[in-house]
Amino acid sequence: YVMLLTLSPYTPRYRDRVSPPGVMIRPYLNGFTIAFNVSQPSTWQPYVDSMHHFLAAYDDKVQEEKNIECVPGQYFIQGGSASEEKKACQFKRSLLQNCSGIQDPTFGYSRGQPCILLKMNRIIGYRPGAGVPVSVECKVQKGNESYLRSVDFYPGNGTFDLMYYPYYGKFTHVNYTSPLVAMHFTDVQRNYLVPIQCSLNGKGIINDLNSDRFLGRIIFTLSIGK
Repeated sequence: YVMLLTLSPYTPRYRDRVSPPGVMIRPYLNGFTIAFNVSQPSTWQPYVDSMHHFLAAYDDKVQEEKNIECVPGQYFIQGGSASEEKKACQFKRSLLQNCSGIQDPTFGYSRGQPCILLKMNRIIGYRPGAGVPVSVECKVQKGNESYLRSVDFYPGNGTFDLMYYPYYGKFTHVNYTSPLVAMHFTDVQRNYLVPIQCSLNGKGIINDLNSDRFLGRIIFTLSIGK
């Protein structure tokens, strides 16, 4: 009990062996296969509903009320005591452009051009990329590379801006919303199971560890029917 009293509820005592981040996608419904038929709305509507639910916290108005505008391209280092509440940078869903669900409420699913969101796991104190933004790339994980002919990334060129780091923990960084990269699969082979691997690229990132498919990368399958 005495030893427990020496631990801080805000920051881990030891952070010298912080692992590189894992990644996750949205929508995530019952596994890592996103399968639907364009002509059958009932097959893609659950993905659309999941995306809208997830992005509710990123609504522009919500972000403007709760968070502040930050300076892009540099880490947002905040001083003060460990228990002091930290400010969070705005990440508005409008930054996701064609994958924001604003112009196209179906996120491209109604046209067979689905949007998928990628987010890094939160690690207290972690500064990804060692001063250079981490980027995302996607490719066919196994099989015919021509099955994935075009992917657009938002915001910008598909990077996680440095201003959203470091993360200070849920007790003090209360309004923090993880930055996202949207991947818009605008030209994928129809009527095939297409395994796709999306990876983080940057200094200090590990994305080729075979024993962990979520460390610095994620593998999922797209199956888009007519």
